[in-house]
Amino acid sequence: MKIIFFETAPWERRYLTKALKLAGATVQFVLEPLTDQSLSRAKGAGIISVFIYSQVTASVLKRLPGLRFIATRSTGFDHIDLKACQAKGIRVSNVPAYGENTVAEHTFALILSLSRNVHKAYVRTIKGDFSLNGLQGFDLKGKTLGVIGAGRIGMHVIKMAKGFGMEVLVYDTRRDPFLREVLDFRYAPLPELLRKSDIVSLHLPYTSSTHHLMHRETFRLMKRGALLINTARGGLVDTNALVWALDEGIVGGAGLDVLEGEELVKEERQLLEKDFSKDRLITALKNHILLHRENVVITPHIAFDSREALQRILDTTVANLVGFLHGSPSNLVSKAP
Repeated sequence: MKIIFFETAPWERRYLTKALKLAGATVQFVLEPLTDQSLSRAKGAGIISVFIYSQVTASVLKRLPGLRFIATRSTGFDHIDLKACQAKGIRVSNVPAYGENTVAEHTFALILSLSRNVHKAYVRTIKGDFSLNGLQGFDLKGKTLGVIGAGRIGMHVIKMAKGFGMEVLVYDTRRDPFLREVLDFRYAPLPELLRKSDIVSLHLPYTSSTHHLMHRETFRLMKRGALLINTARGGLVDTNALVWALDEGIVGGAGLDVLEGEELVKEERQLLEKDFSKDRLITALKNHILLHRENVVITPHIAFDSREALQRILDTTVANLVGFLHGSPSNLVSKAP
């Protein structure tokens, strides 16, 4: 069976070719993501493996009649139309755990960059300016961190926060009394968490129910001057509302590894070549406004990107593929969120 990988680097190709050789599969690699434009590269595939920038829509699936299995090399799967997959009998697997500590560490990299003005100091000193004006930061010890979403990544963030001597409030639809006691945090309703937290960090999956969780009204609830950190998914935050909250001084700073509509920032030419909606164009413009603010630190969706985490992604993906080929698929995403 032909397996086609999209969004792969040379070292990944070498590893995957060697790892899947014994499975008897024909393996091909494509540098770019799977989209309507690159769909011809998936011709004849029984299995595809994609990453987060591929868009496996119903129209894409319709033009891949031989497809039987999709292995996404990510935890999130909002880039895949699961309902369309189910209708066509296509099974989908993900990588449920690979970089909990990795993303949590990046979360604190963003927090520390803002709390100690590391990004401002760096830009200033490379210009030969060693003045201290405007660079005074604040201690994390004794501050309150609000963690929205206490899954695997959120729990690692909580443990790190306790190491800094922080108080932690947690909002999650599921509560674990044992972990609460062991890690010494407190569950709180979302409005209370927003009112009392000096830093709010998002660690939720992106679904229809979490779309724009942070909007004007939720921003209004935040403690004035608090920081917002997002290493989860860009769609959790209404970009227009975030710009407004920063302008109003409600949010004192933002650390963002993900942006709503970030694919438009990565490929600006798409704005001229495609007929995008007014809302998407406004979001792209607001993202550019964020890029030029001194109190915003943006990284290009790299929270997951450590050597160790990427190796774990490939190991799990290979296990998912081999399991499917042998009739015992693992890490299946059984239903749409």
